[in-house]
Amino acid sequence: MPTEVILPKVDMDMATGQISRWFAEEGAHVKKGDVLFEIETDKAAMEIDAPASGVLRDVTGKEGVDIAVGAAVAWIYADGEAYGADAAAAKQDVAPISTPAGEMSTKSTEGGAVAPTSHSVTHPSALPSLPPLGISPTRGEIGQSPSAGRATPLARRLAREAGLNLSTVSGTGPHGRVVKADVDAAIAGGGAQAAPAAKAPAGVPAAAPAAPVKAMSDDQVLKLFEQGSYDLVPHDNMRKTIARRLVEAKTTIPHFYLTLDCELDALLALRTQINAAAPVKKTDKGDAPAYKLSVNDMVIKAMAMALKAVPDANASWTESAMVKHKHADVGVAVSIPGGLITPIIRKADEKTLSTISNEMKDLASRARSRKLKPEEYQGGTTAVSNLGMFGIKDFAAVINPPHATILAVGAGEERAVVKNGEIRIATMMSVTLSTDHRAVDGALGAELLVAFKNLLENPMGLLV
Repeated sequence: MPTEVILPKVDMDMATGQISRWFAEEGAHVKKGDVLFEIETDKAAMEIDAPASGVLRDVTGKEGVDIAVGAAVAWIYADGEAYGADAAAAKQDVAPISTPAGEMSTKSTEGGAVAPTSHSVTHPSALPSLPPLGISPTRGEIGQSPSAGRATPLARRLAREAGLNLSTVSGTGPHGRVVKADVDAAIAGGGAQAAPAAKAPAGVPAAAPAAPVKAMSDDQVLKLFEQGSYDLVPHDNMRKTIARRLVEAKTTIPHFYLTLDCELDALLALRTQINAAAPVKKTDKGDAPAYKLSVNDMVIKAMAMALKAVPDANASWTESAMVKHKHADVGVAVSIPGGLITPIIRKADEKTLSTISNEMKDLASRARSRKLKPEEYQGGTTAVSNLGMFGIKDFAAVINPPHATILAVGAGEERAVVKNGEIRIATMMSVTLSTDHRAVDGALGAELLVAFKNLLENPMGLLV
């Protein structure tokens, strides 16, 4: 039987992806493990290997278009395996299928990808004419027979949440499969059905349903502006993901903010000393220092050490339990074309400043060229967002789930301060800690921020 090639899930937030390039053409012979195509996600470009050896057929995944995760993009036929008309005329002794028609059994692979199991569903061209399979709706799904069996898991979930009857939706995916775009189009066209309301007890007046809060539609927005006074730039996957996660974060996480001013003069003096003492190494471009610390490198280290000093704040919220982290893994917001990404310095509290500095430079460079691996930007226990290089004095950052904290760092600037009854000039920096109030209460957040401030103002502690 031919092996189905699907668009795998290479990122935990990935619902759709785009094939940016095919490395093999229709009818080409490929070997298992050969690079078959490249996926462009919202954060990186990933090369996908062939799951089997044979001839590439029925390439339906087009370059540059959104494709639902799990959707078939091609099939690989073993050498000599019947195809097309030959398959239709083949003996009708095809092995029975244990999964619903049009669906493929999958399993998760390392890194979150979805790969075909050893009992992949037979390609329709190799099957004899069979009567439709009767598929009973599963619990919680609304009117999804018989279409549920020919819809992607994402499409089924979205239809269920919207109260949409999948049997009324025409599939545009491979072999008539209903995909996310079909569900979105049906919902936009008014195909969603309201879920049945629970009946109030006898004698109790029913409460008026709360009107759902909806954002302005595209048409409503565009009507506010004169025709021809604007250009429309379609959202790419990165911008769509950023928008979705920001809405999720601000609507599901109760944010709480704490701000402190930190004096930087001692830290800046130590930084100058450390950089001046850096050994010189030979490179292709000539001699260069082995490291060059930035203030942000020292902020990362201080935040990690503060979390270890206040371990109750090194946590993530789940509905069933508080996740208490054993390591301080600090994500650092990096601006890249079209958005941002947060590569992670793992166990930052245990690393030297020079190691953090060089690791951060490497991660930032590969982030801007979209060469990071998923494990390099997923997870983490907190994050740092620094806009000081733009002269921003202070701001409040949005928490990046599943983190419970994020530190927003402003610019270091000379200010007049009062110390021991005297006015003097000091280099000050404002920092704002955003916390998930479910996991980090006000007093605990204050304790964490004070620990961070003490480390910045007494920076020798960063070296031990």
